[in-house]
Amino acid sequence: MKILSVQALRGPNIWSVRRKKLIQMRLDLEDLEALPTNKIKGFRERLEIMFPSMIEHRCSEEVRGGFFQRIERGTWMGHVIEHIALETQSLAGMETGFGRTRETKTPGIYNVVFSYIEDKVGLFAAESAVLIAQSLVDNVPYDLQADLKKMREIREDVRLGPSTGSIVDEAVARDIPWIRLGTNSLVQLGYGVNQMRFQATITCKTSSIAVDIACNKEQTKQMLDAASIPVAKGGICVDEEDLDLTIKKIGYPIVLKPLDGNHGKGVSINVNKWEDALEGMAFAQKYSRKVIVEKFVTGFDFRILVIDNKIVAAAQRVPANIVGDGKQTVQQLIDETNRDPRRGYGHENVLTEITVDRDTMDLLEKKKYTLETIPPDKEVVYLKSTANLSTGGTSIDVTDMMHPENIFLAERISRVIGLDVCGIDIMAKNLTQSLKENGGVILEVNAAPGFRMHLAPSEGLPRNVAAPVIDMLYPLGKPSRIPIIAVTGTNGKTTTTRLIAHIVKNNGFKVGFTTSDGIYVQNHMLEKGDTTGPMSTEFILKDPTVEFAILEVARGGILRSGLGFSRCDIGIITNIQEDHLGISDIHDLKDLSRVKAVVVNSVKKDGWAVLNAEDVNCVEIAKDLDCKVAYFSMNEHCDVVVNHCRTGGIAAIYENGYITIKKGDWKMRVEKATHVPLTLNGKAKFMIANVLAATLASYLWGFKTEDIKTSLATFIPSAAQTPGRMNIFNFKKFKVMIDFAHNPSGYLGIEDFLLSVNSTHKVGIIAGVGDRRDEDIKDCAVIAARMFDHIIIRQEKHLRGRTEEEIINLIIEGIKSVDKKVTYEIIPKETDAIKHAINIAKEGTFITALSDVITNAIEVVQQHLDKEVEEEV
Repeated sequence: MKILSVQALRGPNIWSVRRKKLIQMRLDLEDLEALPTNKIKGFRERLEIMFPSMIEHRCSEEVRGGFFQRIERGTWMGHVIEHIALETQSLAGMETGFGRTRETKTPGIYNVVFSYIEDKVGLFAAESAVLIAQSLVDNVPYDLQADLKKMREIREDVRLGPSTGSIVDEAVARDIPWIRLGTNSLVQLGYGVNQMRFQATITCKTSSIAVDIACNKEQTKQMLDAASIPVAKGGICVDEEDLDLTIKKIGYPIVLKPLDGNHGKGVSINVNKWEDALEGMAFAQKYSRKVIVEKFVTGFDFRILVIDNKIVAAAQRVPANIVGDGKQTVQQLIDETNRDPRRGYGHENVLTEITVDRDTMDLLEKKKYTLETIPPDKEVVYLKSTANLSTGGTSIDVTDMMHPENIFLAERISRVIGLDVCGIDIMAKNLTQSLKENGGVILEVNAAPGFRMHLAPSEGLPRNVAAPVIDMLYPLGKPSRIPIIAVTGTNGKTTTTRLIAHIVKNNGFKVGFTTSDGIYVQNHMLEKGDTTGPMSTEFILKDPTVEFAILEVARGGILRSGLGFSRCDIGIITNIQEDHLGISDIHDLKDLSRVKAVVVNSVKKDGWAVLNAEDVNCVEIAKDLDCKVAYFSMNEHCDVVVNHCRTGGIAAIYENGYITIKKGDWKMRVEKATHVPLTLNGKAKFMIANVLAATLASYLWGFKTEDIKTSLATFIPSAAQTPGRMNIFNFKKFKVMIDFAHNPSGYLGIEDFLLSVNSTHKVGIIAGVGDRRDEDIKDCAVIAARMFDHIIIRQEKHLRGRTEEEIINLIIEGIKSVDKKVTYEIIPKETDAIKHAINIAKEGTFITALSDVITNAIEVVQQHLDKEVEEEV
């Protein structure tokens, strides 16, 4: 077997709109194509021994053990690998269960698709599953546990922490979108201007001054003390002299901790003699030069969580410990405790495994214990001096047991320090009494407090502490999303996208849009190039100035990664024509329709799909949509439009020379097509179709027809406004047009337009694209031969696996197949071809450059035009 490619899909895709996180692996079974599982001796038995838990895989049989039944009856190895990839993820602690395996039109090559929790783990699972399956086929040993361990390590390295993850989960539950910014815990909630950010449990509302205060433990203590809040007595020490003075002032026992420490690092507690104090100071100074020395207060360690100045949870924290049984050693008891299924590696479970470190050995040494000591029965042996969950501690929820005075105190502390998310550490006998009565003290105040102890306490009621964070960031009525209109299709996507963006901008919105030539915010190009994939979409959705997104969505991005958004308000399919066929398992228009349909399948239920009524594939897609549907058509008598409007539907039609909205039986004329500059005085029929799509989408969003009309009149086709879309340059004696047409359908649109052009000599500059089918390249050449008198063939780019000579020969073959006298010549470089066409142009010549490198072509033509103007002056 051989993996041909593997990729992580991260948005709505051709396999599933709802399941966004999928691995797609293209797998060549090679010789195993002839060996289904029932022909591999002992395969089922070996699989069952390695994965006994697969008995729960029901597969298509819909019964327990169904997958093993399929193995027994015979299934292909791609299907087996799908199930192995899902099971290994589950065994590594990432439960997931969606999969699909489909044979391609190439025998022996399969698309294996399965869900994942973390993309890097999913990619590893794909490769691992192939190796595991091969080992089972060959009946050789395989170290499955090593792979599972590696998957857990990858997950811990890339996953969101439990606090961050809980906030994201709460956001998802409320239908608030999120984007991870980078690889750490910085997360954006919402889109565009409605975004909010947080990292761990610090939010964009968190005061930086408050964080600085909380991080400076001495300043925190001074502010609390000044506010009559009980704190532990002590001081800051940097050397032995300071330490000696502080101890004389407060007396033993003491606690030493680094001034800027966290997670209990560098802490020594219950220190009762000078030698231990010196050692504790040295330990603390590994983390901070300044060391806090405080009076050790006996009692229990409590953490109170305050969010938006309101108490949301309280927990008693218990340091990692073991309980003796009079039989086992300390080390054996640690190992037994770590076998608790609630404990895991890092943050993978509600509790963390206990590790032996310096702190552990110091505590054991104070009891004159070693790891080999056998503690007496029922003796509690503490292994950590602090109760942090990250070091193996446990927590007990005590939220409902807090004294009202302590609630008042905690909420007041959050305001004194100024933190919106505030963790308060308290040492006290209990929280059921006022701290003033039981002598409890505030130890410290934490910015970015961990949520895990409250989300999943060892004892007591779990608290959804993420909910108040979302309540604070998105109070009732505050939106998290921005409007999204997504445009796809074979031809006309970019022009339609730009026109809609122009209409939206003219209606007062700050618009971000993506096209095949760049990313724009308010008409400022921020990124140049083909930006029609999910990364470009994310660029717009991350921009904090964008109020409305118009996104061109191309086939390639959908196939590579899926959509860059979870859903849109309006989805448009301009048309579905033969282009890019034979690539990525897209062999015919039915396959291509599946790709384009992803966009309209992602429209929200009360949103709109805007479809081409004259395109049979678009009409077929409409049958399975859950959203509302509207059509556009160049023919008002089109049966689809007539039937649709008869039942009260909405459409945009071209009738009697007008761009018209039809709602039921009513017609609302928006503007005469000849008055819309984009249509080139009504001569460019395919441009009229683009105007219909844009007008309909704008109307459905809620813009007034009067405002749409104004925008249509002010959208001037030009190299600046619509680069590469029928840009016409008027020279003194001839004209040059640059267009992006690159497939037979696009060529037909140009042919139709050129029929209305009065010219004595029509010259075309054309090229082929290497990854298109032979017939597509030849069809373009046939159409070119029909509409041009002279053709310049150029072929310097986009060979994509073919030779330049091979593509040119296909073009010449197409030209010669036309029963018309057409001259042609070959000039490989595009800029040279354009210069040559201009130099040979006679009076009345109309040059059409069908370019795929728009910027270069426009620059060359503009330079010649500028030169002509200068010479006239």
